Amino acid sequence: MIFSSVFFIFIFLPIVLLLYFLVPKILKNPVILIASLIFYAWGEPVYILLMIFSILFNYLTGLEIDDCRSKGLDKKARTAFWLAVGVNLGILGFFKYFGFFIDNLNAVLPFDISYHPLALPIGISFYTFQTLSYIIDVYKGKVKVQKNIIYFGTYISMFPQLIAGPIVRYSDIEDQLKDRKVNLALFGNGTAWFLRGLAKKVLLANNIGMAFDAITALPLGEMSVLTAWIGCAAYTFQIYFDFSGYSDMAIGLGKMFGFNFMKNFDYPYTSSSITEFWRRWHISLSSWFREYVYIPLGGNRVSIKRNILNIFIVWLLTGFWHGAAWNFIFWGIYYGLLLLLEKFVLKNILQRLPGIVKHIYTMFFVMIGWVLFFSPSLGSALQYIGTMFGIGACALADATALYYLSNYFILFIILIICTLPYTYKRFSHCMVSSKVKRYFVLASYIALFILSTAYLVNATYNPFLYFRF
Repeated sequence: MIFSSVFFIFIFLPIVLLLYFLVPKILKNPVILIASLIFYAWGEPVYILLMIFSILFNYLTGLEIDDCRSKGLDKKARTAFWLAVGVNLGILGFFKYFGFFIDNLNAVLPFDISYHPLALPIGISFYTFQTLSYIIDVYKGKVKVQKNIIYFGTYISMFPQLIAGPIVRYSDIEDQLKDRKVNLALFGNGTAWFLRGLAKKVLLANNIGMAFDAITALPLGEMSVLTAWIGCAAYTFQIYFDFSGYSDMAIGLGKMFGFNFMKNFDYPYTSSSITEFWRRWHISLSSWFREYVYIPLGGNRVSIKRNILNIFIVWLLTGFWHGAAWNFIFWGIYYGLLLLLEKFVLKNILQRLPGIVKHIYTMFFVMIGWVLFFSPSLGSALQYIGTMFGIGACALADATALYYLSNYFILFIILIICTLPYTYKRFSHCMVSSKVKRYFVLASYIALFILSTAYLVNATYNPFLYFRF
């Protein structure tokens, strides 16, 4: 089940909201938990068992760690902690990386190891990181152990952000699990977030995605330089509006139920450096790696050589987290190298450059990075990048490039405008200014909802891009 579907918007969500607001406070978390399990089991009934196991195992392990700590049994607490880390990462590794490792072994061994490819449980990377954050924080004493299994199950399986984030750390919503209130203003704000996200996904991401799909279906030998750049630009916008659209919808749904999730995007395409870009893109993932990997490794409080190694490790893991393929690993290494260059070589140079030059520099390398991200393999990524720079391209520009440029020109302009903070800030300002402007904004949201619904009625199944991670 996906948020951008007629069934979810008109049947599942209204029923869950109705039940949630009808039941007394003591039953609100059980309603969310049951709804979340149904939501997750809708497309993958078998993997609901994996979800239930994750909830029960980490709940009991958290209790064990806390009990050992309270009795001064630090060694037993440490054993339970590393067991939990091993089991969680082991499950993630088995489902997500088993085939990758076997394929690479088969490439070097004189014989083949046969295996049956496993379907990846949707959202496993996200909820695994959430369970790990809980176990780590309980072990370090940063949060109190959750003794109510319903509360804990609600945290792990909460359907608004279960499938593709944002990654919500237990410490961020610990108090909200126990006590939260929803008023009309918060519910209305949540609805606005949801509708903006829905429009991003359905009206922007899906439409520009059609251009990307059509261009990347062309043989590279028949693609011009301009066509390759248009395809890359199309994906650059598609991935942003698709993923940020999902995050906005998740944040909006959270608010409808009284939860406040962290912002996951902060206009990343306005960045003036790669470092700034990663402070604005997928914020919950970046902060997770900083909190649970980079800082424990020593962060920047160590020697320069060790700091370089720490950054390299974090970005190698970031790339591997996104997918079990060499292009994702090199994507992580690519950004790690860029960030190291900015930190130790380019920092003073970038500060002296004009703003527009810094922005072009940032977007150039971001777009190259997206080629590594969307390509099915490292080899095809290098071929596509080569085409963007004239290697193997059929021409500098051709009729195909002009066709896509003319047909999608207006959409590209709209996409650029919608990446700017001014657009949303102006829209938000109208919400609190004159009554006429408020009515205009309300009418705009209604129009977005009607347009998005119209597209959904005629659309085929189109899941969010980050579902596969």
